[in-house]
Amino acid sequence: MDVKKVLIAVDNSTCSEKAARVGYETALQFGAEVALVNIVEPVPANVNPDLTLAPVFLETYDNSKENSDMLLKEIELKFAQGTKTTYLSTVDTAAHGIIKQAEEWAADLIVIGTYGRTGLYHFLMGSVAEHVARKSACPVLIIPNKWEED
Repeated sequence: MDVKKVLIAVDNSTCSEKAARVGYETALQFGAEVALVNIVEPVPANVNPDLTLAPVFLETYDNSKENSDMLLKEIELKFAQGTKTTYLSTVDTAAHGIIKQAEEWAADLIVIGTYGRTGLYHFLMGSVAEHVARKSACPVLIIPNKWEED
């Protein structure tokens, strides 16, 4: 497998941090570059009578984008060890956004963490990692939350 571009999907969770560590380790082994992607989930917008977005939505997006950029920078500082890193952030649903960013960036591998939820919660909410694995055009490495470093 020839891996030149590793896309690592992150959010503000411990399972995401584990995925970032493994993603950067994998990139180092292959001499690949990394893209960190954080999806900003859409906020239901209030539409004014003149069909413009309410200022509250725009302010929320600005804050989310700023928080997303800060998260990506923190992950890079913690794990990159000099690996070339690109930041990708967009407003979308998690699974669709990750797949779309992977395609646009031409990723060779997606690394994503999973909470490992089961039962009713999994049935009702589904799994972002599972959806990405089913729909992605490139291989997906899923890091379970229970994974521990050797």
